[in-house]
Amino acid sequence: MRHRLILRNVTHAFEDGGQRRMILDALNLQVAEGELVAVMGPSGSGKSTFLSIAGALLEPTSGEVLLDGEAIAGQYKQALSDMRLRKLGFIFQSANLIPYLKVREQLMLVAKLGGMDKTNATERARELLRELGLDHRRNAYPDKLSGGERQRVAIARALMNDPAVLLADEPTASLDASRGMDVVRMLAEEAKERGKSAVLVTHDERVLPLCDRVLYLENGCLLEK
Repeated sequence: MRHRLILRNVTHAFEDGGQRRMILDALNLQVAEGELVAVMGPSGSGKSTFLSIAGALLEPTSGEVLLDGEAIAGQYKQALSDMRLRKLGFIFQSANLIPYLKVREQLMLVAKLGGMDKTNATERARELLRELGLDHRRNAYPDKLSGGERQRVAIARALMNDPAVLLADEPTASLDASRGMDVVRMLAEEAKERGKSAVLVTHDERVLPLCDRVLYLENGCLLEK
């Protein structure tokens, strides 16, 4: 089985008042293609740190992170930026759409930054908007969209460059139960249909039945219960 996201013995610590504070302690995780894994834990347990390291935004103190078989360690800043564009799709609690760009333009910008040619980008954007039920909103600005529509645009944007790994940080927090379930259902479907590895950090227990595994971050380690 192919694992598109692997964390091996990942540790993250920092100095606090002369004392070493451990956030992640030899954490291990493998997420197979087609799999959606939920990560839960109380505030302050290190979920944001974990997601930042998995997403090549933060370097671990020690350990190894592989994205689609490619190690993050030792990459130069520009190479890391390129890796994030090619291999990672981020979905945040807030959709973080650019307010002055229309829906279609949000996707085209990501494609341009990723080096996709305009013809392929146009077709890819059209396909994603159609799949996510947003084709009729392609020329709308973010302030004209509902909360659920904005999150679907964020998902489409995250998928635009066909990343190997999807990382979602509390994507249902600002949505009602029905819309929240829809968003996680879309993530699960995209992972399975496109062979991606997906990780969902969440407090929302209602969405857990849609996930393949549920892990808990405790004392710096991921535990399955």
